[in-house]
Amino acid sequence: MESIFFPSDFLFGTATAALQIEGGDTNNNWYRWAQQGHIKDNTSPLRANDHWKRFKEDIELLAELGVQTHRMGLEWSRIEPEPGRFSQEGIDHYAEEISLLKKHNIRPLVTLYHFSHPLWFEDKGGWENEESISDFLRYVRFIVEKLKPLVSDWVTINEPNVLLSYGYVLGTWPPGKQDSQAMIQTAKNLVLAHLKGYMAIHELYQGEKETPLVGVAHHLRIFSPLHLLSPLDHFAAALNDFVFQGIFLEGMGRGRFLPPLGSGYPLGRGRFQDFLGINYYSRDKIQFTWNPQELFAKRLVAKNAPTNNLGWEIYPKGISLLARRLWKTYRLPIFITENGTCDREDVFRPQFIYDHLKEVASLIASGIPIQRYYHWTFIDNFEWIEGESAPFGLFANDYQTQKRTWRKSAEFYQEICKKKAITEKMIQKYLNTEAYKPLS
Repeated sequence: MESIFFPSDFLFGTATAALQIEGGDTNNNWYRWAQQGHIKDNTSPLRANDHWKRFKEDIELLAELGVQTHRMGLEWSRIEPEPGRFSQEGIDHYAEEISLLKKHNIRPLVTLYHFSHPLWFEDKGGWENEESISDFLRYVRFIVEKLKPLVSDWVTINEPNVLLSYGYVLGTWPPGKQDSQAMIQTAKNLVLAHLKGYMAIHELYQGEKETPLVGVAHHLRIFSPLHLLSPLDHFAAALNDFVFQGIFLEGMGRGRFLPPLGSGYPLGRGRFQDFLGINYYSRDKIQFTWNPQELFAKRLVAKNAPTNNLGWEIYPKGISLLARRLWKTYRLPIFITENGTCDREDVFRPQFIYDHLKEVASLIASGIPIQRYYHWTFIDNFEWIEGESAPFGLFANDYQTQKRTWRKSAEFYQEICKKKAITEKMIQKYLNTEAYKPLS
């Protein structure tokens, strides 16, 4: 292992989602989903990290950690509890939270939609309903008008492909469907919501001193054929890459609809993103199957590959493969909007961080403009269907007492943020080379 260094203007940060940390809200689709018994450990986002009440102490921890930027989400149900009725208390709370981040010189990147929405929105069909686009735009315009003096960096929608995969294919997330037609309609609406949201945000900043940066946080994976000499495995890998992420990269980035969404440019040709957000965690080895419901693919983990506590392969090289491909296609600045791992004992998380940041540093050295890295996540939280059982945090959390505890990986990340480097001394201090052996 060798020392790695980052430019002085590179920003290190952390990423969170409102529903996963705030607690205390019952007016959202995920609280209902938990009440219906769908969470693996029978927990609920009602508790989470109690961040809604404890945000001041959490921001103090972020300041002590030394991050230069923080990606935070807004909970739609707190801001628009009924259609067309906005909560002054909700918007004032987020304005105070963002102001406190800025007081500590932490630049906010605000996510407008991260899987969670009000019950009234869910009950009228959620993202399947064509009215979802105008509902979302009403919410976006209200938020941006109120927060634009404090915020210039926005993520409109987080991981639309993940929402569709779990909510409309597997049926394990709300709304719990297995319906291809509903999935396609929902995908169209999500893409259009971003396109119109992007235009609305830029319109609202006209005449302002600062030009906004608006993008999407895309969940991107590597799909590799299990057998390199199998044309069918190559076909299945390419098909999964196209359907899972290609149609969203083109649709949300260029406004171009590809099958099965449609064809052409419904809002005209253009650029509908100011940066490319990459959420990267793992890769899938793809073996062809004749089942079209599974896109002709069995998704496997490479033999003898290192994995995290959820069984996801740890494959650092994937972050480089994806970033190089996206840079070649779109020529836009890249933010790593999420990257992290589930490690209950914090045994291999420091090594995971090092190996992925080494890839990021090599990308920068080759001229690819990776400008920010957001570690997922700041603190152990309510990890969707996994509940409280999947710790991704730099900080451990005791959910009974809500005590936050520094992990070794948090201390490591603190030094990275401070030095914008990983030195030989830091390698000797924090890294366990036997934690796992990354694939080349």
